[in-house]
Amino acid sequence: MTALVQNKKVRLNYEILKTIEAGMELFGHEVKSLRNKQGSLEGAHVVARGGEVFLVGATIPPYQAANTPTSYDPERTRRLLLTKKEIGELAGSENQKGLTIVPISVYNSGRKLKLEIALVRGKKKHDKREDLKKRDARRDIERHMKAQAH
Repeated sequence: MTALVQNKKVRLNYEILKTIEAGMELFGHEVKSLRNKQGSLEGAHVVARGGEVFLVGATIPPYQAANTPTSYDPERTRRLLLTKKEIGELAGSENQKGLTIVPISVYNSGRKLKLEIALVRGKKKHDKREDLKKRDARRDIERHMKAQAH
């Protein structure tokens, strides 16, 4: 499983409650573009409407701009492929106050491309600061341990 495109700010800005693997409905040139590690999940989110789930706000540029249809929209809404049970869970939890569904990464699963999505709750500013302090402290300890080993 190699991540092709990642949303790096998710772990900083949100507390992840649950992750789900979803398939995506894509055009061929979008698949090629993602396999080339082009695209962005920054600012994207997932919505559940009418018994279906959609990825909104993700940008997938054309693989070869000259060969792409003129009507192609890189930020179009893409349908996600999930089971009815998963769709029901996401739709129910999306209605709860303070919960959001965001994409984490696009990756290869065999020959197919999968999207990892997560049910998240937004972090407060002080929680983000705490996480940054912990991460910096862990780095300092690792640096110190590495220096001691040599």
